[in-house]
Amino acid sequence: MAQSAINFFKADMRSIEFTLYEHIKVQQLFDAERFPKGNYFGHLSRQECDQTIEQTLRFCNEVIGPLNQTGDRSGCKLENGVVTTPAGYREAWKKLYELGLPNWRLSLEDGGFQGPSSIGVMLKELQSGANLAFTMYPGLTHGAAELVAAFGAPADRARILPGMLDGRFSGTMCLSEPQAGSDVGAARTKAIKIDGNRYKINGTKCWISAGDHDLCENVIHLVLARVEGAPEGTGGISLFIVPKHRVNDDGSIGEFNNVVTPSIEHKLGINSSTTAVLNFGEGGDCIGYLCGEQENAGMKQMFQMMNGARIEVGVQGLAVAATAYLNALAYARERLQGVSVKRFKDPSAPRVAIIEHSDVRRMLMEMKSKVEGMRALCVKLAFNEDMHNALAAEGRHDEAAFYKGRVDLLTPIVKSYCTDQSFRVCELAIQTYGGAGYVKDNPVEQYLRDAKILSIYEGTNHIQALDLVVRKLRGRSGQDLADFLADVTSFVERYSGDMAVGREVKILGEASQALQNAGGALMEYMMSSKLDQLTLFCSPFLEAMAEVTVGHLLLEAAVIAEEERTQDERQSQQEFDFYAGKVVSGKFYANFVLPGVMAKCRTIASADRSALDIPDAGFSTAW
Repeated sequence: MAQSAINFFKADMRSIEFTLYEHIKVQQLFDAERFPKGNYFGHLSRQECDQTIEQTLRFCNEVIGPLNQTGDRSGCKLENGVVTTPAGYREAWKKLYELGLPNWRLSLEDGGFQGPSSIGVMLKELQSGANLAFTMYPGLTHGAAELVAAFGAPADRARILPGMLDGRFSGTMCLSEPQAGSDVGAARTKAIKIDGNRYKINGTKCWISAGDHDLCENVIHLVLARVEGAPEGTGGISLFIVPKHRVNDDGSIGEFNNVVTPSIEHKLGINSSTTAVLNFGEGGDCIGYLCGEQENAGMKQMFQMMNGARIEVGVQGLAVAATAYLNALAYARERLQGVSVKRFKDPSAPRVAIIEHSDVRRMLMEMKSKVEGMRALCVKLAFNEDMHNALAAEGRHDEAAFYKGRVDLLTPIVKSYCTDQSFRVCELAIQTYGGAGYVKDNPVEQYLRDAKILSIYEGTNHIQALDLVVRKLRGRSGQDLADFLADVTSFVERYSGDMAVGREVKILGEASQALQNAGGALMEYMMSSKLDQLTLFCSPFLEAMAEVTVGHLLLEAAVIAEEERTQDERQSQQEFDFYAGKVVSGKFYANFVLPGVMAKCRTIASADRSALDIPDAGFSTAW
């Protein structure tokens, strides 16, 4: 019997509009007076961006949303060396590329729309919320296409890039190996030079998302490999373009390039996204093409794609959390159970929707505030990237450097916070449903399973914390962090006496000061070479900094919303309540989440060594 296609996807378009245009104000990007020279986004308008968002929403509701549950249940299959995706996925892929959505951010020069990243974040939220597993295929293709465009030789770009832009080819990035995992410097995949930029590639890669499938004609792998005689470690890694099928000069498909898929993983979630083991050079020569003009530059090149991928994964976390929250909210409004606490002694009291119960409202508020905070965080990062591009096109490089520094600082925070909280929001969504959330008749159990991978791939969240503390806090000789803290301090000074949220703004100020103190403790550990102590506290520090960042953004939004709901007496009750909800999100987060920042920061400063000093056998004598 055919499985029914139910679309559980939900999106709050009014909240998305608020974040884009009332809070972050991305319409600034189209201001010709502000950007009179380069006008990097001058070929677009807010109206065109809104039309693209509406088009994406229709695609999500009509095409990929209904495939999410059925795709999860059927999964991908590997039979006789051929990988097949669930029914409907090939048609969805074709429709997606007919719309051109994967190429939104790619430059005009490379054949894309050169759209703002801040709008692209919303396109990605909608698509990933509708069907995370499907969206991974075009997401990786976009990242791989950007690398080919940036570093591929002219002949390789001419042969390969058009197919990646029109959907005939997909793309991946191949880093992990069975013996190395996240330790990319331990990679053993070999590259032997033939001539020019052509090399023979030999080795095995694992955990390759979208590594093989039947959606299109060819898969273009971006592969890290070590050229014979190259230095050990990451400094000896090069990046190669390795197609599954060789590509002729005219862009047509050539012979098989000996990229073999011996197995695909059977996973907790994202079951309709292929996660493959790939053998390069099995049964014959596998030809790869060096990216760039020099060997041993692979890690630097790959980080361009990885940084973009880390931001995208953060948006995926936001997306799954958002639809999980909205499904839980819809259920809470409809499910009748229990009586109002105000009439609990009245045997004749009617049953009420569970949204009437205090603890359910607490869970809904936690989900709401975290989802709205994640969205503001993702759009804020993307807007900084857009401002960098717009100012660089104007030749205003000093101003552009500020925004680039903010992108660098926020990237590990977006990746880690949004993915950690996505899983927790999904868990709260299941709890809101109760037993009904634990069964497959409702969507939230799938959202939880899908969300778990997000804190693991593209660098585990502890790797993001190390990146933040060891590298990003020192950006521009510490100026990036100083600018970040100055923004928070300025906001606290301005609004600590605000009638609506002044009390909560003061809590933000206390959390910010605690964060600064914790940062000083980390510096002491670093300066005294207590590296084990430093790395022990990197993750708590990232969590604390993320919560200060999100608290700032939510309270900033609350101030804007409070002003909007009090200045226009003609607004509808629905609009008034919408703005009231934004105010309450900031207040709830400040009172329920930000106090935890102070606790984390006290722990960081305590120099506790319990986890370091316990003997291995002290964990358990069971082996």
